[in-house]
Amino acid sequence: MNKLVNDIDTKKYGKSYQEHLFRQYELLVDSADKISERRNNANNYYLGINTATLTLIGVVSHVENSLWILPYVYLAGIIFSIIFYLLINSYKQLNSGKFNVIHEIEKKLPLATYSYEWEVLGRGKDKSRYFPFSHIELWIPITLGIVYFILLIYPLLNLGKVSG
Repeated sequence: MNKLVNDIDTKKYGKSYQEHLFRQYELLVDSADKISERRNNANNYYLGINTATLTLIGVVSHVENSLWILPYVYLAGIIFSIIFYLLINSYKQLNSGKFNVIHEIEKKLPLATYSYEWEVLGRGKDKSRYFPFSHIELWIPITLGIVYFILLIYPLLNLGKVSG
């Protein structure tokens, strides 16, 4: 991994070094928190879209002469699910990068609270200590996408079957 913190001689930088370092740390922690908030808002947005899509499927399924719309709604649901997945993954990557930088900055601070917390939680590798939310979160759009896909192909699988 690249060195994330410059090796600046504190004597050359001056007496404001620690203050400036801590201020940058605070800004980065705040930025990571805002990313998590935006991620939560995006999740709510896409869950709302999927709720509306599933509601539309229910309504259209009961309206005569409108069943031809359903494959398009299923395709839209699949596309929404793919976008939802990609967005969650992007936020996950962005936050991972931010926390890597936070951990690096903490090496120059008196306490490394985020780094220590991550160690206590088994760095996300020990599922009995901490199961990362993003791993669970990614299953939501995958599951929705599978449901839409099954709804899309189900009629095609039953074309050859004749009811008797």
